[in-house]
Amino acid sequence: MSDKPRQRDLSPTEAAERFIARREKRNTDMTVRSYANRLREFVRWAAENDIEAMRELDGWWLDEYERHLEAKDNAPATIKGKMSSLDQLLKYCASIEVVDSDLPDKLEIPKLSKDEETSDAKLDADDARKLLSFFRESVRHRATVQHVILELMWHVGGRISCFRALDLSDWKSDERKLEFRHRPPTRLKDGDEHERNVVVPEDVAEVLDVWIERSRPRKRDEHGRRPLFTTVQGRASGTTFRCWAYQATQPCLYTGCPHNRRRASCEFTERQHSSKCPSSRGPHAIRTGSITWQLNNGLSYVKVAKRVAASPETIRRYYDKPDYDEELERRRPDTEKLDILTSSF
Repeated sequence: MSDKPRQRDLSPTEAAERFIARREKRNTDMTVRSYANRLREFVRWAAENDIEAMRELDGWWLDEYERHLEAKDNAPATIKGKMSSLDQLLKYCASIEVVDSDLPDKLEIPKLSKDEETSDAKLDADDARKLLSFFRESVRHRATVQHVILELMWHVGGRISCFRALDLSDWKSDERKLEFRHRPPTRLKDGDEHERNVVVPEDVAEVLDVWIERSRPRKRDEHGRRPLFTTVQGRASGTTFRCWAYQATQPCLYTGCPHNRRRASCEFTERQHSSKCPSSRGPHAIRTGSITWQLNNGLSYVKVAKRVAASPETIRRYYDKPDYDEELERRRPDTEKLDILTSSF
């Protein structure tokens, strides 16, 4: 009988890099970036604790890492995310015999309450209405890329990866239709399952057409494709989309700054600092606000789920954030005339 093969010496840095490289073949850029960001903390912690090889890890060290995350006052959802990423790394390492096969079983991923697991951050419909009204009526800002992105993120409710994957040919102007397709290396989150066609309102289509004709950089990406959303370097990155979203949702565009700053001299209006504005909102908050608004307008969970590329269960759990009055208005048609003396049941 042959001896069990010796575990290979792979450092935490090397293991993380190898794992990320494998993920790049299977996941969207945003998912890969999320893994990389979450594992960066583990790699740093391992170096600080002189852990030179993954095979040195055991149950005690995994518990120490979780205690380290808690000591840094990370939010419960952040801790769960970083521990979940480490769990995936350990399972990968076990599969290539870098760590003991039972090591992943020793890691406990924290269980969160519903409140801890979801975020209430969203772009409210009233704020979206004011922002889009400003953009549509503005001579200077109408049909800028920030305007176009906010229109599409709000009226479609898609993820960054959906918009980033669009090619110019995916926009059918005469039909006001966007065709979302999974074409690696540009990926939709769940691949072919998230392919769909989405129609947009006339005003949104007109703004997109104006931007394409007047402002869109005529660039191809490194694969020779013509992206719908481009910069002077080529296809816009996920980071660029996020910056556009933050810039588009700053309330000082249409009203006075809530933080007593002057827009003309505020560094938060600059692209690289736009996320620091306390009142701006990122893509996830826009998506959450959009989905809630679509449901408030009477669309069913099933129809919204197909439009935004998510399951009805995911929408109910993570994206539907109505306030009490919005919940009431959804129930009103079925309940405002509910009277025992006139009911047949």
